[in-house]
Amino acid sequence: MSDDVRELLGKAAEDAGRPGVSTEAVYAKAARVRWRRRAAVSAAAVCAVAAGAFVVPQLSSAPADPQTSSVASLAGGDMPREVALVELLPQDVGTVDEVSFVEIIKHVSPPPDEPPRTGPLDGQYAVRRDGGVGYLSIGVMDAEAVRRKMGGGAPFDDLCKPGNGEPARTDCVREELSGGRVLTIWSDDMDYGDGTPQWGPELTARLVLADGSLLAVRDSTGFEDDSAAGTPQGPLLKTPPLDRAELRELMLRPELLPQK
Repeated sequence: MSDDVRELLGKAAEDAGRPGVSTEAVYAKAARVRWRRRAAVSAAAVCAVAAGAFVVPQLSSAPADPQTSSVASLAGGDMPREVALVELLPQDVGTVDEVSFVEIIKHVSPPPDEPPRTGPLDGQYAVRRDGGVGYLSIGVMDAEAVRRKMGGGAPFDDLCKPGNGEPARTDCVREELSGGRVLTIWSDDMDYGDGTPQWGPELTARLVLADGSLLAVRDSTGFEDDSAAGTPQGPLLKTPPLDRAELRELMLRPELLPQK
């Protein structure tokens, strides 16, 4: 795993937290959404979970350029982030709840106070379906933070051509999009030997924007923890919560980016 990936994952874990809910109406909406997701999961056939099996009409025409969104404006306000995120995901993705990687991995409970977030939906989310638990991790790094990380150098180069002795990324696809954006998605088996968190296989995506800011998303089959202090979550999903096409659609949603 490259140093930049490790730093992003560490930042995501440190930023973990749980949102507050301000009204009973929001709780009711969240409950209705979760009920719909549970009903969809119970009716879905296992084969529909395989990569590429979903059809997502509502995400079929993602906007070419970032723009403000009503969902983005609600996230971080009265609407819990998990509810706002569910609105952007396939209908039968599973039951979605915001969680804390600090609590799950480092066994810190309760999790630390929530720090400022760059993106409206930044956070970690558990996705439960078919008896398993996977995760979506979303994080935005502004241009200044990226420059500090890169030591003032150029933004991330072609991630499909790793250097400095890094192993090649599996099934890596790099796209140059409109507006100077670059989207890269690859597969990662997360098998780095003893002494590392026991993550299941995942898809990883990065969107570098024209201003140098970065959106990073992990689409993980789950986390295995055999320690006595571990927080029980559930077995790994057979496939990541989103297939590659669905992850691409999510990466292009303006709701994940800060409003301008």
